[in-house]
Amino acid sequence: MALKDVRILIVDDEVFFRKVLRDLLEKIGFTVVGEAGDGEEAVERFKALRPHIVIMDIYMPDKNGIDATREMVAHDKNARVLVASASDFDSDTQAALDAGAKAILMKPFVPKEVYETIRKILTGK
Repeated sequence: MALKDVRILIVDDEVFFRKVLRDLLEKIGFTVVGEAGDGEEAVERFKALRPHIVIMDIYMPDKNGIDATREMVAHDKNARVLVASASDFDSDTQAALDAGAKAILMKPFVPKEVYETIRKILTGK
């Protein structure tokens, strides 16, 4: 699958982080098909847009990233959710992985790590 064919949904309540991530992903060559500012909106957009990858913040108002991930995986057992976090070793990132997230992307985002993580999730290698 070509990079431009990889459809990504960005979920974060911070507009700044969505913009930074969108710019980074598009610079790498991926296609960002949508954004959401909370977990409720994320689940709706996930169902409507059917992205290959969802990059999800954990801490959001209304519905957090853990609950939204759980709903996405319940809707589609093949959902590929990557959790964006500033800490890779805390109970919330573990809860997100337990809910079905495939990997953790560390903030601040490093382009090579973002690319490699997405590639591994898509190829299984």
